[in-house]
Amino acid sequence: QVHLVESGGGLVQAGGSLRLSCAASGRTVSNYAMGWFRQAPGKEREFVAAISWRAARTSYADSVKGRYTISRDNAKIYLQMNSLKPEDTGVYYCAACNSREPFRVVVDGRNYDYWGQGTQVTVSS
Repeated sequence: QVHLVESGGGLVQAGGSLRLSCAASGRTVSNYAMGWFRQAPGKEREFVAAISWRAARTSYADSVKGRYTISRDNAKIYLQMNSLKPEDTGVYYCAACNSREPFRVVVDGRNYDYWGQGTQVTVSS
């Protein structure tokens, strides 16, 4: 079992930055593909960014490309968010996928095995 806990959310003005962290416990996630998703009020959860467990291959939603950066170390993943916009507001979730493929980047939320409880990000205009 993997337990994920997000942190780093908060209220920021448009154009500002935040860095989210996701800490894993219970089992090492060093060989898990990891991802970030978000859910805005009244909308479905959507993919934000993902990273493989080897070679740090990444993928980003078009809406965040060039502004967000996903990274990882052995026990945490991070999401650096720059040039934030009001439409980036939502609850951000990290997720872990027990993938046997070291270079696989997982963008479909249905393929993830574990989820955190989320951290709120609010961007004011």
